[in-house]
Amino acid sequence: MTRGAKVLLATAIVLAFSQGTSVAADLLKLAIGQRGLWDSAIAEVGMGAGIFQRHGLDLQVVYTSGGGETQQAVISGSVDIGVSPGMLGVLSVYAKGAPVRVIAGEATGTAEYYFVQANSPVQKDFKGVTPAMTLAYSTNGSGTHITALRFMKDYSFQAKLVATGNVPATFTSVMSGQVDIGFSTPPFGLEAAERGTIRIVALANDLESIRTQTVRVTIANANDLAKRRDVYDRFLRAYRETIDWMYADPKAIDAFAKYASISSAMAQTVRDRFYPKAMLQLDEVKGLDEMMQDAIAFKYIPQALTPQQANELLQLPGKRR
Repeated sequence: MTRGAKVLLATAIVLAFSQGTSVAADLLKLAIGQRGLWDSAIAEVGMGAGIFQRHGLDLQVVYTSGGGETQQAVISGSVDIGVSPGMLGVLSVYAKGAPVRVIAGEATGTAEYYFVQANSPVQKDFKGVTPAMTLAYSTNGSGTHITALRFMKDYSFQAKLVATGNVPATFTSVMSGQVDIGFSTPPFGLEAAERGTIRIVALANDLESIRTQTVRVTIANANDLAKRRDVYDRFLRAYRETIDWMYADPKAIDAFAKYASISSAMAQTVRDRFYPKAMLQLDEVKGLDEMMQDAIAFKYIPQALTPQQANELLQLPGKRR
């Protein structure tokens, strides 16, 4: 090969690497309960802001009707990550041998509220509830299922629990008279409350067992997590960066408003009134011992996890620093 040909070949190689190639982003499939909420928006809003892409990630998001469906999608391997299943439900499926791991907290406390039609006999703090009345939750093992059980236990009343699916379906069930007491999460239902169409009878954070515990978590399929640990570490770094951005940049309010199809003013109210940033801490599952006792009482698990089992289940960023 002549010297000129070698120069041309070298130039072609340099151009190929500098212009014609790029490293493919790692794909993660996410199942997220309840589209349209502040904390369910993090993945899509972060992608829209280019944050996950900067960490070499591509996210595919599907939405479920609640934590139970989210868990099952992760267990089956149809998705890699599940966002916001209830911790008690995760304890239950893990104790039965399901391949799930908790990779981060999701909600310590919750923004949920419980409501009735304006003319309902049910009053604040569930006064007036009778055993014949129905109380909604989304799906078995979900955070709303756990909250409903805790309200009945702590407020000493009985009602028939009914799985109603996602927030819009639950609202329809209450307003059509199929269910007496529903749950919702801002921004859903706030305008109806302002108009007087519904009355809010309780906030989930009224319960200390909700307010002080990490009631929802982020989970991963254990098999894929073991194979692609670095990918999940990058996901959590990008997720944390997105949360920081959503509380620091006014553009995030507009991005959420567009995502949730609400006004920017309502988006600001949802974040500032119902979602303090501390709620979305990722590094620990707070109140685990108390949650295991509730899980036993509500028959989610037969006995508390051993320390070895807890260490296997909890693959949190704070534990691995």
